Amino acid sequence: MQTNFTEKQLQDKDNLATEKVFKKCVHCGMCNATCPTHQLLGDELDGPRGRIYLIKDMLENNRKPTEKVVKHIDRCLSCYSCMTTCPSGVNYMHIIDHGKKYIEKNYDRSFFDKMIRYFLSVTLPNTRMFRLSSFLVKLSKPFKFLMPSKIKDMMELMPTHFPKKQLAVKELYKVKGRTKIARVALLTGCVQKEISPQINEATIRLLNRHGVEVVVPKKIRCCGSLNHHLGKEEDAHQDFKNNINTWYDEHQKGNLDAILSNTSGCGTTMKDYGFIFRDDKELSKKAKIISGLTRDISEYIFESLKLDIKEKNKKYKVAYHSACSMQHGQKIHSQPMALLEKTNNEILEIPEGHICCGSAGTYNILQSKIAKQLLLKKVNNIESLEPDFISTGNIGCITQISHGTKVPILHTIEVLDWYTGGPKPEVLQRN
Repeated sequence: MQTNFTEKQLQDKDNLATEKVFKKCVHCGMCNATCPTHQLLGDELDGPRGRIYLIKDMLENNRKPTEKVVKHIDRCLSCYSCMTTCPSGVNYMHIIDHGKKYIEKNYDRSFFDKMIRYFLSVTLPNTRMFRLSSFLVKLSKPFKFLMPSKIKDMMELMPTHFPKKQLAVKELYKVKGRTKIARVALLTGCVQKEISPQINEATIRLLNRHGVEVVVPKKIRCCGSLNHHLGKEEDAHQDFKNNINTWYDEHQKGNLDAILSNTSGCGTTMKDYGFIFRDDKELSKKAKIISGLTRDISEYIFESLKLDIKEKNKKYKVAYHSACSMQHGQKIHSQPMALLEKTNNEILEIPEGHICCGSAGTYNILQSKIAKQLLLKKVNNIESLEPDFISTGNIGCITQISHGTKVPILHTIEVLDWYTGGPKPEVLQRN
């Protein structure tokens, strides 16, 4: 793709990096074939190729975003399916992130839209605010019929109760009864540790059981991806910098073998810290090290551990949902399935498994109509397999899909913990 940035424009590090990505695009349109929104809406501007042209036009001409442009950019799921399909290696993730940041700085959204985005930005990464919001939603549900549709959608997705934590909250989970073979840090997530604490507990149990010491530094905050994808770079960078410095200090102090994420959306952003801070004199080296250490939990287990699988009597049909941030963002797809196959269950790939379920961070709130269409397609494809349960590696997908089907859904690490000596997941205990 030909570009027309001026020399002055290319002095901006983001413009310079994005121009290099633009030049890789050959206009082939193969990306549109696997883009969920292009499939649903059939509009060139609702596919990656069209969005690339819109962003390129804004950046090159310093153009103020129009309502039409913002509509099409906002509709992007950031699922990165296009990146898996692209034969030219176009890093669409960096283009769309730049576009959303540019819109956030240069477009005046409606008051209601601003408030919704501010609420999500403040509430979801903050566990106290999240719990308070859940309580307020519970109180206001009788009046839900009076609310705008976006508020109703948020209320539907908000949990009404929080499970009790089974493991004590600590900064260090030591290995007991066997030789320690590794030391890792674990990102426990924001919403995840409140609505599904069993995911982190299963992760810690499995790692300790296989000789891995787990560090959970108190200073670690949200990974920053939520604000990053909302275009709120200032807020995102506060979390980025805090986490990079905290993990780097921990690495220097105790030589971390890896930094693990069991939420694939977080892991995708953490692996990009090195790129985000590529020109930062203070943080570039640290960020590169942190990104290099980051692994998805399934990726780490596949590469580094030999699972001690305990024999189970019942053979289940398990539908594996490959989260977009996992298969497209991190290029991890076969590894979780290979681990699940070690349990001797029947592992099934979901038809059209490369298409997003509609969760996509806050997308199922901000673009609920499209998200519901994608959820319906995903659930129909899952239920066509008649599985006993679903396994996936992302809390957003778990929350989204569970609102569309009665088939139990588990995090992959819950299944692996169970089959290596942990408790049977609660959602399956009645089966």
